[in-house]
Amino acid sequence: MNAVPSNSRRQFLKTGALIGSGLVVGFVLPAASRFAQADPAAAAAAAQPFAPNAFLRVGSDDSVTVLLSHSEMGQGIWTGLAMLIAEELDADWATIKVEHAPAAQAYAHTAFGMQMTGGSTSTWSEFDRYRQAGATARALLVAAAAQRFGVPVDQVRTENGVAIAGDKRARYGELALDAAKLPPPKAPLPLKDAKDWKIIGKSTKRLDGPEKITGKAKFGMDVQFDGLLTAVVARSPVFGGSVKSFDASKAKAIAGVRDVVQVPSGVAVIADHYWAAKQGRDALVVDWDLGPNAGLDTVKLREQFRALAATPGAVAGQAGDVKGALAKAAKTLEAEYNVPYLAHSPMEPLNCTVKIDADGCDVWTGTQFQTVDQKVAAQITGLKPEQVRIHTMFLGGGFGRRATPTSDFVTEAVHVAKAAGKPVKTVWSREDDVRGGYYRPMYLQRARIGLDAQGLPIAWEHVLVGQSITAGTPFEPMMVKNGIDATSVEGVADSPYIAGLKDFRVDLHSPRTGIPVLWWRSVGHSYNAFVMESLVDELAYAAGKDPVEYRRALLKDHPRHLAALDLVADKSRWGSKLEAGRGRGVAVHESFGSYIAQVAEVSLVDQPGGGKGIRVHKFFCAIDCGIAVNPDGVHAQMESGINFGLGAALHSALSFKDGRVQESNYHDYRVLRLDEAPQIEVHIVPSTEKMGGAGEPGTAPVAAAVANAVYALTQQRLRELPLRLPA
Repeated sequence: MNAVPSNSRRQFLKTGALIGSGLVVGFVLPAASRFAQADPAAAAAAAQPFAPNAFLRVGSDDSVTVLLSHSEMGQGIWTGLAMLIAEELDADWATIKVEHAPAAQAYAHTAFGMQMTGGSTSTWSEFDRYRQAGATARALLVAAAAQRFGVPVDQVRTENGVAIAGDKRARYGELALDAAKLPPPKAPLPLKDAKDWKIIGKSTKRLDGPEKITGKAKFGMDVQFDGLLTAVVARSPVFGGSVKSFDASKAKAIAGVRDVVQVPSGVAVIADHYWAAKQGRDALVVDWDLGPNAGLDTVKLREQFRALAATPGAVAGQAGDVKGALAKAAKTLEAEYNVPYLAHSPMEPLNCTVKIDADGCDVWTGTQFQTVDQKVAAQITGLKPEQVRIHTMFLGGGFGRRATPTSDFVTEAVHVAKAAGKPVKTVWSREDDVRGGYYRPMYLQRARIGLDAQGLPIAWEHVLVGQSITAGTPFEPMMVKNGIDATSVEGVADSPYIAGLKDFRVDLHSPRTGIPVLWWRSVGHSYNAFVMESLVDELAYAAGKDPVEYRRALLKDHPRHLAALDLVADKSRWGSKLEAGRGRGVAVHESFGSYIAQVAEVSLVDQPGGGKGIRVHKFFCAIDCGIAVNPDGVHAQMESGINFGLGAALHSALSFKDGRVQESNYHDYRVLRLDEAPQIEVHIVPSTEKMGGAGEPGTAPVAAAVANAVYALTQQRLRELPLRLPA
C-alpha cells in the first residue's frame, strides 16, 4: 500500500471518494486535531476541529475492507477491531476483510499521537473511533437506500449487509457508488446500546487464522521480489563498540556475495541469498574498538545494584513516617528480590526489506512503530516522510522488541540499502536477535515491611534499582518526572497494598549501564508483580493466614481485584485437597487497566543433570478487562501471556561477561517448550467497567503464582528469577 499525502487524504476522507466501484468512508474525532502534519496545506487542515484517522471501504462486490491502524502481531486485533466496525455497520461478517493501513498521521494512536502498537491499548483506544467509522458508513448507505427506495431515512433498516425498507432490499455493494456521492453525516453519530450488540462480546473466530494455518500469511521474512538481495550485518560484540577496520577479501570470495559495506551499526555483507550472506559474514575479519562497555559483568552489576539499594534514591511515593512506624511494628519482614535481563525472543527474528528509488523509499517489515520508522527512513534518505512508504507485514511476535525509539533494525536496513544502491532485505539470525540488544532490564529490589499484632501491614519501605527504559529516548520528557520513570515503579508505587497505608516510602535508583533496555511484555509489571505478590504471600504466611483470605482482607476496598480473586479461587477450587506432591499458589495484580488473578498448581520433578525442577501442571486465570470485545481473543491472550510468563519464570535469563552476552539461542536462552505447557483455564469476569488491555496483563502475575505454589509445597521462598530450587 502506498501512503496518500496528508493534505489530499484529509479532503479525500472527509468528502468520500470513488475507488474503482465502491465507497471509502473516513471518520473524525476531536482528539485527533492535535496531530501535526508534514506540509503547510496539511497543517492548515489540521487546525480544523476534527482530523481523520482510520477508514474503511465498501466495495461493489459487498466486501467491507477495514484498514487496521495498528499492527497484528498475534494479539488478535485483525479480528477484534474489525468487529467494532462490523457491529455499527450491520455488516455481513462473511464479507469482512482487513488490511494494514499505510503509515500516515490519519492512523495515529488516539492517546499517543503517533501510529504505533503497544501497551495493550489497541482495542480500548479504537473502541469509539472504529465504531464511529462503522456508524458513518451505515448512515451513508442508509441515506443512499432511502433515495433509491423513495422513502424517508427513518424507514430504512439494515441487517447483515443489506438495507431494507418494507419489501425493498439493496445490498451494500449495490449502494456503495451512490453512498460515495453523499455528504458525510455530522459526527459524532449515536452508537448502538450494548444490549443491541450482535457481534461485540460474542466469541468470534480469527480472520487471520486460515491464512496463518495454511502458510499464506505474509510476514516480513516472506517478502521477496526480483532483484532483491539479502544482507546480514556484523555488529560489535560489545554494546557501544565500533569498527576500527575490516578485511572483506575472504567474504567477497564466497559464492553469491555481491558486496561488503560499512554502515553505522557495523559491516554488512550483501548477497544473493541468506546463506551466502551469513557465510560471508563468518569469513569477515573485523578489528573492533570495544568502547567503554568491555568490562560489563552482570555479577558485578548486581553487587553495584545491591550497594545502591542501601542508599536513598529518588522518591516515587511516600506518606507519614515510615522509619518510625517500622520501629513500632509488632513484626518486621525484610526481603531482597532479583530479576535478570531478558530478551524478547519472538519466533520471527528481526528483518526489514528496503527499496530506495527516484519515487521514494519502500520499507517492508513487521513493526510496532510506523511513525518513528517513517521519520528515521526519511532522515537517512533525505526524503520527505510522506515519500517513505511503510508496508506493515504480519509480525511473528513483537513483545515490545519491534517498537524501539531508535527504530534500530529499520534504521540499519535503510542504511544497508542506501549503501548497496539496490533493494536489500537485512536479516537477523536468532543469535543476532538474542545478542543484539534491547532487553527487559535487570532489577534488584529490597523491601522492609512492618506488621501489626493481627499480621496486617502498617509500614512499607521499598527500594528498586534498575535501568530506566525511557531515559535518553524521545519518551523521557513525557514519562520521567522528578527522576522517576513511571514504568520502573508501576505496580509498586501505585500498589493497593502500599498506597492505602499511612506510612510508606518507595525509592528508585536508575543506574545507566550501557546495556540497551526496552519495554518487554507487561513492562515494569513483569518484575514488580512478581515482587509484590511474592511479598504479600510472605506476609500472609508470617501472619498465619490463608493467602487468598489475607489478600481479601487487604483488597477489601478494591472490588475489581476482589472479583477476579474470588472467581479464580472458585474455579481452582482453592482450599480443596490436592493430590500428593502438589502445591498451589495465588497472585492478583492490576496492569494496563485489567485485573488479573491467577492460581498455579505445581510439583517438583527430577532434573536430567540432578536436582529438582518445577513442573506447572494447571494454571487458572480470571480477568476483568471491562468489556470483552472478543472473548475468544481474551482467552487466547491470557493463554499466550501465561506461557510467555512461564518461560521467564522457569528458564529465561541473559548474562554479561567481559561486555558480551553469554547466551545465543534457544538452547541456552530457554523459553517454555510445548511439553511444558500446563493445562490452562481462563475465566472472564462479567464487567461493564472501563476497558483494559489483554495482550500484556496476563504475563505479569505468572512468576509470583508459581513461586507461591512452590513455597506452599516446599516451604522454600524463591526470590530470584528464573526460579531455582537450592541443590
